[in-house]
Formats: sequence, structure tokens, C-alpha cells
Amino acid sequence: MSKATPPAAPIDAALLRRLLIRNFDAAPKSLEQRAPLYESLCARLGEGTAAAKLGISIDTVAPGKRSCPYHFHYAQEEAFVVLEGEGTLRVAGQMLALRAGDVVFIPPGPDYPHQIINTSDAPLKYLSISTRDSPEVVVYPDSDKYLLLARHDASAHRFGAMHRASDDLDYWDGEP
Repeated sequence: MSKATPPAAPIDAALLRRLLIRNFDAAPKSLEQRAPLYESLCARLGEGTAAAKLGISIDTVAPGKRSCPYHFHYAQEEAFVVLEGEGTLRVAGQMLALRAGDVVFIPPGPDYPHQIINTSDAPLKYLSISTRDSPEVVVYPDSDKYLLLARHDASAHRFGAMHRASDDLDYWDGEP
């Protein structure tokens, strides 16, 4: 007979709560804005949790503003859950109406560049849910930029660089 493995030591309930549960109303929020088009109050809910492959944030976009620039991801898939308000999803060259209760699915790749715009006169509140696939390349078609991003693991080991396509270098540039 094989010997039974003893049960793991119980994990403290307070520690489990910090690792596994976030309340989006109580989470610390930061105001991200760039006049005149962008203004969003957001909280990155997954930071400091046990989540390694999933990111979730809550965003409240001010009336008439946008949450972020028009972009697409080569690796990460995203979903948005509209909790309150109305707005517009700019996606693949189209403008699609959004309202509370809508769930948006954005697969990775250049076919679905996207941006959420609050086209109403009231706040637009939504959850952003994304995979945290790495390495990642994010392309911004309006400004001809791209972001290179890589995470080593769930720790703070990150690499990120923003460039324009015009910054393209020769493979041997700067090499001895």
C-alpha cells in the first residue's frame, strides 16, 4: 500500500482573499487622460492577485471621451462587458453602438483594431478582460506606432518599447 499524502497546510483566509478576490468598487483607481480626446478612470483588478494568464480592469469613460487609442493585439484576446451607459465600439473601420448588458469579443490580429468611445452625455462603465499572452505586439493604426511587450513570468520582470514603423533598423545596425 502506498502512503497517503498528508493534506497541505491550510492557507490563511485573509491571504486567500487578497490573492483571489477584488471588489471593483473598492479597488484603487487612476485617472488616465490626455486632452482633448481621452479620459478614463480605471482600476487594474488583476494586479497583485494569483492570476497569471488573465487580466481584468474596470474603466469608466467620461462623456464624449475615449478610453484608449485605436489598436489591435497580435497575441492577446479581449472581451468587454458594458456595465453602465452607452457608447460606440470603433472596430475594423465600423462604428457599432454599445449599451449596458453588451459583451464584446475581440480576437487577436489585424482584422479587429478597436477602441471604445463614450458618445453619450453620461459615464460609460465597462469591464475589460484579456489574456496576458506574452510576448505581445500592439499596433496603433492611427499613429503608425507599435508596442513590443514581454513578461518573463507573473513577477515584475517586463520589457516594453514603443516605436513607429519609420524607426525600422537594419538587422546589423550597431553590431560590432
